[in-house]
Amino acid sequence: MACVGCNFSHNSKLKSFMATATAPRVDWNLIWAQRGFRYFFVAMFVSLFGSGMNFAGVSWYILAATHSTVKVSWQVIVMTIPGLFVPFLGGVLIDRFDRRYLGVLLDLVRGLFVLLAAYIAWRGHLQLWHLYGMTLITGTGSAMYWATVNALVQEVIPPSQFTGANAAVLIGVQSGMLIAGACVGFLYNTAGIAGILAIDGATYFVSAYCLYRVRQGYVSPRDRQKYPREFNEATEATAEALESGEMPEIAEAGLSLAVYADMREGFVYLREQPLVRALGITHSIMMAGVVSANVVLVALANDILHAGAPGLGFLEAGWATGAVCGGLIASQLPGAKRMPLYVAACAVLAAGHMATPFVAFLLGAVTMQLIFGFCRALGGVIAQSSLMSIVPKHFMGRTQSAMAIFTTVVQLLMSFALGWVSQGAGLIAGYALLALLYTGSTISAIRARQLMRRASS
Repeated sequence: MACVGCNFSHNSKLKSFMATATAPRVDWNLIWAQRGFRYFFVAMFVSLFGSGMNFAGVSWYILAATHSTVKVSWQVIVMTIPGLFVPFLGGVLIDRFDRRYLGVLLDLVRGLFVLLAAYIAWRGHLQLWHLYGMTLITGTGSAMYWATVNALVQEVIPPSQFTGANAAVLIGVQSGMLIAGACVGFLYNTAGIAGILAIDGATYFVSAYCLYRVRQGYVSPRDRQKYPREFNEATEATAEALESGEMPEIAEAGLSLAVYADMREGFVYLREQPLVRALGITHSIMMAGVVSANVVLVALANDILHAGAPGLGFLEAGWATGAVCGGLIASQLPGAKRMPLYVAACAVLAAGHMATPFVAFLLGAVTMQLIFGFCRALGGVIAQSSLMSIVPKHFMGRTQSAMAIFTTVVQLLMSFALGWVSQGAGLIAGYALLALLYTGSTISAIRARQLMRRASS
């Protein structure tokens, strides 16, 4: 019975999405009029400024200390591993509890551990295992955090403005990374790894405050007045036991049953929605490619461009500049052009990464990164806004978490492969592997476009 309701809800949303494919363009005044969204935007900007400095700074520190792309790949792997396990429970929690409070809690915990690592570095006792441990903790939080905030966007913006909201969030994220990428290269030699980690730790607390101010009161994604109950009679009975608190054994069993039922329901939903799967797979591959590419990017700056830490900063800034431009343009695209450009963006990423190691001068490499950032942003806005328009709110947390799990698997495989291939066979082979990955995303994007055409006919 639950699945019948799921199909009806999904089909209604899909038809509504297709019907509004040619809707008026983004109303920026309406988006920025939302007080909660303004705080949300600042939270994303500040958070990614710190994270961008952390990721680039730690990667450069490891490469400078070890001269090993394999050791750099271990940083990406350690950051990624929690994504194999956390989203299974995280998706259920995101769809059960106030997403704002979850985001605040995750920011505070990560901020404390990053500041601890900064203190150890300041005292001169920093070792690689300290950085790997910090990265493991922040990665555990991030495995749940991004699914949380992506689902939160759905709650603080009018449905007609999902495309613009996603573009604005991406611009905030990439603007933070733009400034961070430029700063790391120039601050690293003066502030050192301790200063960079201290800045990152402080940004988590600013981000937590902004998320807290997004709205007031407790808002559950399962508000009975907004969404139909999704429990069957057995689960409802255990829920009553949970509410009464009179029988702890039954309450504990009821919680386990309810969590299992939610996880199962999420898998059933995804199994029955091929368009959601195709969009999610394409977006996940693009995300995995961006993160794992850091393994070869630091080596490109050091071994081919011979530009040092400032060169890495310019490369990161180029990528983020392109992403900001791509987000702005994507928000203004008419519906009929979105999916063809989505496919084209994936194809450009595949061809461009094949050519990157042959561009041996800094300006050319920065230009390539700008193009990659543009394509990634264009594809990301189209995919996320499409998913938000199709997926019901009470399934969004589990959908985002499923995408996070797939992203994690791809990131792990690519990080292992890129580290070993680049060190053993050279950067050309490493970039060829990235090009192959983006070829897979192109095929998935073509599939998504076909399914969307079929749904509209």
